[in-house]
Amino acid sequence: MTIVSTRPSLIDRWREHLPFEPDDPVVSLSEGATPLVFAPVISELVGTEVYFKTEGANPTGSFKDRGMTCAVSAAVRDGAKAVICASTGNTAASAAAYAARAGITCAVIVPEGKIAMGKLAQTLIHGARVVSLQGSFDEGLELVRTLVAEHPISLVNSLNEYRIEGQKTAAFELLEDLSGDLDLLCIPVGNAGNITSYWRGFREMGASPRLFGFQAAGAAPLVLGHPVEHPDTVASAIRIGKPVRGEDALTAAAESGGTIRTVSDSEILDAYKLMAAKEGMFAEPASASSVAGLLKYGADGARRVVCVLTGRGLKDPEVALSVTRDAVIPCPVEIGAMEEAVLGPPREPATAASQ
Repeated sequence: MTIVSTRPSLIDRWREHLPFEPDDPVVSLSEGATPLVFAPVISELVGTEVYFKTEGANPTGSFKDRGMTCAVSAAVRDGAKAVICASTGNTAASAAAYAARAGITCAVIVPEGKIAMGKLAQTLIHGARVVSLQGSFDEGLELVRTLVAEHPISLVNSLNEYRIEGQKTAAFELLEDLSGDLDLLCIPVGNAGNITSYWRGFREMGASPRLFGFQAAGAAPLVLGHPVEHPDTVASAIRIGKPVRGEDALTAAAESGGTIRTVSDSEILDAYKLMAAKEGMFAEPASASSVAGLLKYGADGARRVVCVLTGRGLKDPEVALSVTRDAVIPCPVEIGAMEEAVLGPPREPATAASQ
């Protein structure tokens, strides 16, 4: 029996805007078409209409799947038997899943001790060859670039143009969902491929919302104007000191009339908890940087704003547990104690400042 998805692949849906022919192989997990969710609490706080683009609804839980379906499909089309990437986590999980789907080998290089457990678990269970590098993501990417220059392996980091092509489809969806009526996009910036992709997609559709990109203060090379040798932030997905698409990101911000700014870890965590507790939206810390930036700097007169939530909160359970410590209420097997536990005042989670 042949089982087919009830949803078209991202490539099939947007093929006329992507570099694929009708007979090209498509490696898909039914990615894309992610929900756009109105954010009433954030809207009230900033005094304008705010939506979340929930990219954590993609198959592996992050926006990376949009580009990976294209990168791995192109690799299979071109005869590659293996793909490789350096990653802080989400790219690794996505590459591993799509390589498994394609039946090809996947190797990922991750910085030792700097990858969230949810992402590492995904990568391992999909059967990827995981190399824990005693160095940074940026150093890992340089080594990977050297490796692919000498061996027939397909690089699937955002240096790969197919990644950018796939990720630009999120901009198509936003314009479709909002009938083209979008003033401002707030987006996390790490390796800078995603802000680059959105701007490409908007331009191809003749749209030009402003782009506000946000980097963590401890990993803000584009704001500082130079690489950061030892990037440090709770938002592991954007813990990158030398973004490969940095110049493209700066161009996207400038051409759109936007900017790239910083948010602190405490501001990221405050937004992270606010989104979960008041909007019912559990996103990974890097995703919260887009909301943290909007809360910190405001909408600058924009009437309709979209914050890109790049990944699902379950990607990084350690952070969620760290900011809710002591929130679990112990209870003996006794009805009075149960009543007190259930009906008593809620315990407030720790504040970001106390972490």
